[in-house]
Amino acid sequence: MLAVHGVSSGWQWGRGVKRQGGIAYMQIPIEQIRIKEGRRSLDSGYVKELAASIREMGLLNPITIDRENVLIAGLHRMEAAKMLGWTEIPCTVSSLEGLAAELAEIDENIVRSDISALEYGEILLRRKEIYETLHPETKNGGDRRSGKTRSAKCTSDPARSFVEDTAEKLGVNPCTVRRQIQTAKNLSPETKEIIRGADAKLSKKSALKLSRLEPEQQKEAATLLASREIRSVDEYAAKEKEAPEEISAQETSCGLTASILSGMALFVKTYETEMSDRTFAMKLSQVDPDEINRRGRADFSTNSVALRYARVILEKYNGQRGGRKLPYRFKG
Repeated sequence: MLAVHGVSSGWQWGRGVKRQGGIAYMQIPIEQIRIKEGRRSLDSGYVKELAASIREMGLLNPITIDRENVLIAGLHRMEAAKMLGWTEIPCTVSSLEGLAAELAEIDENIVRSDISALEYGEILLRRKEIYETLHPETKNGGDRRSGKTRSAKCTSDPARSFVEDTAEKLGVNPCTVRRQIQTAKNLSPETKEIIRGADAKLSKKSALKLSRLEPEQQKEAATLLASREIRSVDEYAAKEKEAPEEISAQETSCGLTASILSGMALFVKTYETEMSDRTFAMKLSQVDPDEINRRGRADFSTNSVALRYARVILEKYNGQRGGRKLPYRFKG
């Protein structure tokens, strides 16, 4: 029996391999372990915490590498070991490759408590992309009818959906996973850059509220939060709500804001074949722009401003008497 670098003396050695519970681990020189490009940056504070823990308790979980000595999981643990002066580190060698290896890396990192709300959402988005690539039958509209899928269902249980699998691994409600995915999707690229550059971390709750704003509002609110001119997204929303009529009047005297015009353009383009109907123009002219503006600003179901307002225009159009009702034809 031999104890190395604080590792329990219960490890059994033989020909460079140590075993515990029937699982084989290798002791690999740290300098031989390769780190692929594109990995997320290190959290130096977390590395110091791990180093203190390893110094006191030893390395409880070996890092994971592939057969080519490329790191799959355990970057922070390896850096902590280097900080302690280690030249070798216990590794488990995984047969996972490609997307499966990246999924394993994500699953290790996503359980960390110090991940920011933005990084958490982006990691979930990448996990969803990988998971549904590896299990296309779980994706809405996925590969449910291919020969591969049909034959597989006779020999094994169908894979769980991304949400179910992720919720179980994180120990959270599936609704939480859906909410975080939607937040990451709805935040605009410009808003994400502002959040990354801010000193203070944004909470998951604040990120969710921010994602429900229009892209330009997101950007403005994120800038104010980063400069500490406001303390919360709620404060920004309250200020926006105080003077909606003033904003409308400044944009145009007839109440047709740029958002309404974009929605009108999408509506007309979508239903251009109905424009020959003599009641079309009459009904469209009777749609109240103030009502469209109010309803459109309150709709956070999509990031497309034109689609939000076009939906309201369609609803108000069909709500009038005379002529036939138009079917829903928007993409989204």
